[in-house]
Amino acid sequence: MSSKTLFMPDRVHAYVVGHSVRETAAQRALRAATSGIPGAGMQISPEQGALLQVLVRTLGAKRYLEIGTFTGYSALCVALAMPASGRLVCCDLSDEWTSIARKFWRMARVESKIRVRLAPALETLDALLREGEAGRYDLAFIDADKGNYLGYFERCMRLVRRGGVIAIDNTLWGGRVVDPSHQDADTRAIRAFNRRLHRDRRIDVALVPIGDGLTLAYKR
Repeated sequence: MSSKTLFMPDRVHAYVVGHSVRETAAQRALRAATSGIPGAGMQISPEQGALLQVLVRTLGAKRYLEIGTFTGYSALCVALAMPASGRLVCCDLSDEWTSIARKFWRMARVESKIRVRLAPALETLDALLREGEAGRYDLAFIDADKGNYLGYFERCMRLVRRGGVIAIDNTLWGGRVVDPSHQDADTRAIRAFNRRLHRDRRIDVALVPIGDGLTLAYKR
């Protein structure tokens, strides 16, 4: 996990950020606040945030589903790019982390768009399906525990509309996906997930080398 694009020299990364990222004061403040807490590397990079905003606008997205919110930077980026009628559902387990998120969502005046559901994400996704939410989301973002990625993805495939996009973070996993000496459960889960999506004919797929690897799956 990384809060900048891996394998990129610092000078090049600084250039990318300096020539593509347009952060608000709330976004900058949230990144600064997150940098000092344990697990800060779980926050997505600013260039990933900029890409999510372009996806929101390209899709005309008004409904967004997020699995793994942490301190809320990705949700903040999406909420800022959405129209006033936009609605976000954020799945997380931590009241502590999402309380930090709420502070900066309020600062940016987007908190009213965001609904946080604190529970195991598989339970929340199944509940959304029972509530009749299938096919109602334009964009989903998965950035949570790696062992459940396939379960999250399959539920998002039901919740996201045809022509929508599912974005999945950490699919390069620090480069460990190509290093056979790494055989821990998370690395093996990411490898299996990447193989599965590459064979999946329900989607068009691209693994983008941004951040820690961001896979984009377009639902046919």
